[in-house]
Amino acid sequence: MRKGAISRGGVLKAVAEYDELGRDRFLSKYGYKPATGYLLLHEGRTYDSKAIAGVAHKFDQGRALKPDELIGGRSHAARWLARLGFVIRSSRSPDWTRDEIILACDLAMANGWKRLEFDDPRVVELSALLQTMPIHPEELRNELFRNPNGVARKTVDITSRHPDYQGKPTNGNALDVEVMNDFLARPTEMMEVAQRIREGLNTGELQDLPSDAEEEDDYSAPEGRLLFRRHKSRERDKGLRKRKIDAVLRQGRRLACEACDFDFEATYGPRGAGYIECHHIVPLHEAGEGRTKLSDLALICANCHRMIHRRAPWPTPSDLRALIQKSRDGAASIPSQQAPEISRSFARRAGTGEN
Repeated sequence: MRKGAISRGGVLKAVAEYDELGRDRFLSKYGYKPATGYLLLHEGRTYDSKAIAGVAHKFDQGRALKPDELIGGRSHAARWLARLGFVIRSSRSPDWTRDEIILACDLAMANGWKRLEFDDPRVVELSALLQTMPIHPEELRNELFRNPNGVARKTVDITSRHPDYQGKPTNGNALDVEVMNDFLARPTEMMEVAQRIREGLNTGELQDLPSDAEEEDDYSAPEGRLLFRRHKSRERDKGLRKRKIDAVLRQGRRLACEACDFDFEATYGPRGAGYIECHHIVPLHEAGEGRTKLSDLALICANCHRMIHRRAPWPTPSDLRALIQKSRDGAASIPSQQAPEISRSFARRAGTGEN
């Protein structure tokens, strides 16, 4: 018997047996426990994906798989079923992202940092909005995904961590506290962030933006993932970048990084001619749906661009230029005879992980 060699017909027979016996009897008969990861969605009903995949083996391979012979997650059962064209859903809602918590914090602050109930119209409205947010893929959303009960519960997690709260905090997560502290420290700015996210979702502007999971993990933006995607999409607008470069050349200026003066053509010759990256300098929480002006853009090299986006708060090209100059001045002030010893000291610290 080859593990995973199941057919759509075999799966449908397992589903029919599940329906005939009922969930409890079906799981008990084959020794399976209720799914904790993924569910099979078929004709409006949900089924324990691991058990269905294991029992499908009985119809295709002559013997049902035992629970310890397969994994219910995406490496085994869920992947086999999805490969056959079945819809797989997560059995639990995904963790809240910064974007979602920003909107929940905005609501909690508007309510005086007090919890809200599930039937509050504002909670119901936020629930509907969160369900349109293009962050979590469909297969990770179950029937309870960001429902009013879940949204109300999140406001409890947030407000119970407020400095003025007198009771025992609930089991929220560190991100709840982090975002709440952003609101406490910069309320006007964070309210604007929430408004931009809300507007972008309602107008559809944030719905179809391309995502780059690697960049989003590597870069840091307190305004959240969606506004960062919009920021990057504007920076990658080829037409806008070309107009900015043309404007600089018409002014008789060279295409050098506005932060460090790096010139691609001077370094790489003809291969680097006309190349430089474009950075949108308007803060994410201020960048609305209006047309981007050339004055909103700065031309910078790839290294400086990555350094700007690496950690929030993002420096402007002028800020980064000052930082570079300060670093250069500091290096220039080191007596030449001390430089080798400092280099050896740095190497020792780097090797031990010491900062």
